[in-house]
Amino acid sequence: MVRSEGHLDRILIEIAQRPGLVLFTIVNSDVRRKLEERCHALGLPAVPALDPVIDALSRLLGQEAKARPGRQHTLDAAYFRRVDAIQFTIAHDDGIGWEDWEEADIVLAGVSRSSKTPTSIYLANRGYKVANIPLVMESPPPPTLFSLKKPLVVGLTTSPERLVQVRRNRLLALNQAPDTGYVDQERVASEVTFARRIFSDNGWPVIDVTRRSIEETAAAVINLFNERYPQDNDL
Repeated sequence: MVRSEGHLDRILIEIAQRPGLVLFTIVNSDVRRKLEERCHALGLPAVPALDPVIDALSRLLGQEAKARPGRQHTLDAAYFRRVDAIQFTIAHDDGIGWEDWEEADIVLAGVSRSSKTPTSIYLANRGYKVANIPLVMESPPPPTLFSLKKPLVVGLTTSPERLVQVRRNRLLALNQAPDTGYVDQERVASEVTFARRIFSDNGWPVIDVTRRSIEETAAAVINLFNERYPQDNDL
C-alpha cells in the first residue's frame, strides 16, 4: 500500500535502521526509482518480486502491463458481491438460518467433517452465497432442504476410513477422548450410507471429497453450478 514518496520516506527510515533484503511490488515509476536508488545507496538488495511474472504474462498475452497501483483493491461490483457472499455464508454455516436457504446460490450437505465449512468459505470468496447443513441420523434436516428451488444442492461424501481418521485428529486437537461413537467405524459407515441415501432420493449431485483438496472440491461445485446456471459464469 505504498503509493507516495512521503510514505516511502517513512519506510526507508525503518529499512536503514533494520537493513535486509527488500522485496517490493511497487509499480509507480517515481516511487519505485526512489526506493531502488536508496537501497543501492544503503548497499541493500532490492528485488521486484512480481516483475518476472508480469513480464511472462505480457509476452504470453501479447499485451503491455498498465502498471496501475492498487488495482487489486478496486471496490467494484464484484468486490461487494464477495463481501455479501462471505457474510451470508458465515451466517448460514452448519445448518444455521435455514429460513434463508432459498437465497443461497449453493447449499452443501454432508456428514460431520466432510469439508462443508471450508469449501463454503472458499466458494464465498469466489462470490457464491453458500449455506451448509450437517446430515445427522438422529436429527433429520429441516424440510426446507428438500423443497429448495433456486439453490444448487450438492452432497459431499467421503470414505468412512478417511472420515474416522479426520474425526480422530479433530478430537485429539480438542483434547477430547478419541474413543467415542463419533469415530466408531460401523457407526461412521452408517452415517455415510444415510447421507448417500438422502442424496440419491433427492437426485442431488454428489462429490467424493476423500482425495480432493478444498480447492478441487470447490472447482467441482462451481462446474456443477455453471452447468445449471450458464448465465452466472461471471461470478
